[in-house]
Amino acid sequence: MNRIEERRAQQAQRAPDVDDTRPDLANAEPTAAFARLFDTHARALHGYLAGRVGVDIADDLVAETFLVALRRRASYDPEQSPIRGWLYGIATNLARNHVRTEIRGYRASARVHALREAGVEHDAQIVDRLDAQRSSRHLADGLASLTEQERDVLLLTSWAGLEPIEVAAALGVPASTVRSRLHRVRHKLQAHLRTAQEENRDD
Repeated sequence: MNRIEERRAQQAQRAPDVDDTRPDLANAEPTAAFARLFDTHARALHGYLAGRVGVDIADDLVAETFLVALRRRASYDPEQSPIRGWLYGIATNLARNHVRTEIRGYRASARVHALREAGVEHDAQIVDRLDAQRSSRHLADGLASLTEQERDVLLLTSWAGLEPIEVAAALGVPASTVRSRLHRVRHKLQAHLRTAQEENRDD
């Protein structure tokens, strides 16, 4: 028996491959299944949560996301959606507990940039940073003006990189609703930035 045949024989003796995108959590051995989930998704979840609530809180929320997922594993239906959307749904719900902090953060960011702009006329060396600071302030204002549902759709799409069908699974709404919310959010932010740019020209 050559090496290729040996490999095929070994593969035939192994258990069927687990579909890591749609694992059967209800019947899987929890320790192994959740170790794979953590290795696959924890880093990306942390990046998403850190962008919403800060790095320190994100550390705790990632751990809590997997604890909640472990407790609720029987509720996950692999035939309905990939596991990624389900995990991000849990993470988003946990992040909502910090939504007031999130909004305060956006508004504080906007105030910081506004204060920085106040000294621009006194230091010619930072003139080149003015546009970037203004854009950041206006974006922060725009994010703070969105509803919770609109902000969830935007951040799951832009920060977490989820597809509309995964966002739909995360939020428990149809994919068509996700697309319409995303379309509405983009128009809102574009209108907000246009207004801000017009105000800057008038200054």
